[in-house]
Amino acid sequence: MSSRITSAALVAGLLVVALAGCASPAEETDAPPAAPPSETTDSGAGDPYGGTDTSDAPAASAALTVADSSLGEIVVDGEGMTVYMFDNDTQGGDASTCEGECAANWPALTTESDAPEVEGVTGEVGTITGIDGGMQVTLNGWPLYSFAGDAAAGDVNGQGVNEVWWVLSPDGERMTE
Repeated sequence: MSSRITSAALVAGLLVVALAGCASPAEETDAPPAAPPSETTDSGAGDPYGGTDTSDAPAASAALTVADSSLGEIVVDGEGMTVYMFDNDTQGGDASTCEGECAANWPALTTESDAPEVEGVTGEVGTITGIDGGMQVTLNGWPLYSFAGDAAAGDVNGQGVNEVWWVLSPDGERMTE
């Protein structure tokens, strides 16, 4: 029972920190960036924005596939981690709006190929130039991200955060329920 309470407290704490990192410019805070969950030694989150080695990041493979989750069939990366879209981005735009603390909590899904490999995903997959200069994967024109609060494949802890972060269905549509 104690470990369940500890896990729930950890997830709740991460969501609070993540919410602070996703404020609109008028709501910016001075809170420090969230650290990945301490229980995960290799979450694959990497730092694709700080110019450090990101070879462990799940986005390095950039393969998109489909997985079953508590929300139904969703799009995940090559490591099985849930990917998200951000309402503050412009669908079909050429840039991400998630920078700084936001990017620390919501790392961009990046690729080395302008034609990322997909399996089961029927929406249109493409790329844009990410904030670090690399290629960020898009689905139906939405830049894709992972969430620092997801510790394991199948986690959907970022779903609905601030009512601007959404899991995507295989056809690339936002899932709001």
